[in-house]
Amino acid sequence: MNYSIIIDQLERNKTTFYQLFNGATEEEYRWKANKDKWCLLEIICHLYDEEREDFRTRTRSTLETPDQPLPMFDPVAWVTERNYIEQDYQQQLSSFLYERTQSIQWLRALKNPNWQSAFQHPKLGPLTAHHFLSNWLAHDYLHIRQATKVKYDYLKVLTGNELSYAGNWI
Repeated sequence: MNYSIIIDQLERNKTTFYQLFNGATEEEYRWKANKDKWCLLEIICHLYDEEREDFRTRTRSTLETPDQPLPMFDPVAWVTERNYIEQDYQQQLSSFLYERTQSIQWLRALKNPNWQSAFQHPKLGPLTAHHFLSNWLAHDYLHIRQATKVKYDYLKVLTGNELSYAGNWI
């Protein structure tokens, strides 16, 4: 496996996230389809926290100290514990993009990493650094889709138009 392909895409996604989130109005970034869904502000706060405290941390830990327990966290609880809805949207976007740059620099600086190095999860079994790196990119794709869906639903409400002429949302 050529791991640089995943790292390259993580780097390209930085631009994707910037384009997707930058320039949103306050009305747009706070809008929710319903109270149980996340708005753009909550998504970008989540991405920022996950970049620092989940994917980079767990990938590093698995590469450097696979025999040590992984840090525990609860990203769903962070939404309220860290009061995502009251955060500064532009600051969170800037902070996430900065952290993504830090992640890419760290990943590119690794010298012959053992991507098969594994942490032994008590329930899931071995989780390799490769596993965390691949899921890091998959996490990007999930939230790119989520943010796009929020924007699509917001457009539908904003315009009051049926949008099926554009195609079916799958």
